[in-house]
Amino acid sequence: MLLDATVAEQAIKYPNDLELLNDCREQSQQIIDKIFKMTELEVKPRTYRRIARKEFLSTAKKKSKSNKELRKAIGKQLRYLKRNFGYIEELLDEIGMAGFPLSAKDQRKYWIVQEIYRQQKQMYDAKIHRCPDRIVSLSQPHVRPIVRGKSGKKVEFGAKIGVSMTGGFTIVDNVSWDAYNESQDLIKQVKYYFDMFGHYPEAVIADNIYGTKNNRDYLKSKGIRFSGKPLGRPKKQTEENKEEIRKEKLRRKKQYRERIPIEGKFGQGKNGYRLNYIRARLPETSESWIGCIFFVMNLINLSAKKINSTLNWLKEASNLLSASLIVRKGYNLSLANK
Repeated sequence: MLLDATVAEQAIKYPNDLELLNDCREQSQQIIDKIFKMTELEVKPRTYRRIARKEFLSTAKKKSKSNKELRKAIGKQLRYLKRNFGYIEELLDEIGMAGFPLSAKDQRKYWIVQEIYRQQKQMYDAKIHRCPDRIVSLSQPHVRPIVRGKSGKKVEFGAKIGVSMTGGFTIVDNVSWDAYNESQDLIKQVKYYFDMFGHYPEAVIADNIYGTKNNRDYLKSKGIRFSGKPLGRPKKQTEENKEEIRKEKLRRKKQYRERIPIEGKFGQGKNGYRLNYIRARLPETSESWIGCIFFVMNLINLSAKKINSTLNWLKEASNLLSASLIVRKGYNLSLANK
């Protein structure tokens, strides 16, 4: 059984704090416009939307922005947003209705905007760039930044999925919108394997990150071999164990190559089926989208195995038929083969 994890990236623009606050400010202005129409007031509250937009563009359009310029622009957007919240509360008091006057969709957006403001204000005051459960998209607030540490793409935005692979078929065992350590999936994935096939796998081939002491103890108790490097200090090489250490390195190298199919399956999903560009908006539909991609890849693998088995059967049948005809006609079999 092969194990690995990857990120199915969502189709969102690359987030930055300034653009996110600008989107929230524009959304709060739309809410003010909708509530104002429900009141009997003649003059709409002044939101300075044109000035705020101009100030946002003056910084956003710069090719290179210093930290001081960016912080100043973020502070302005935060103050505009705080002013809009005050106007919304005043307009709601003016209406004086028992329930919230906006639709459920607008009410949800208002809550999201308030939470983004709280997070951004907290980071702005503390002069940091991270916070728990950070929202990076106004339209998809469930998406989280997931640090992968890969060259060229250190952070990905989407669902992290834990996948197991057996016999060329892949199963999505876990889908999480929060960053987590994939090593915690191993025991659950081995149990899924037992429930499906009725026995435990002979070996688990995975990254060294899966080789925690807890996971190794569990695999050892079930008689399952783990492909990773053993824990602890490596053996000191001597003349007696030199050949043994060399064979152990070759064995681990061979097992590392056996992980290539699951890496290739991720490449197939991302390059061929857009696993790295999930265009669904809701978390449930995104998870269904991810599941459908792996389902289609399994169907293609199944059909390829069926076609290969059919071709092999036809080849064997053709060979048997040819041999029987040669024997019946009394031909020299060696000459016929030539």
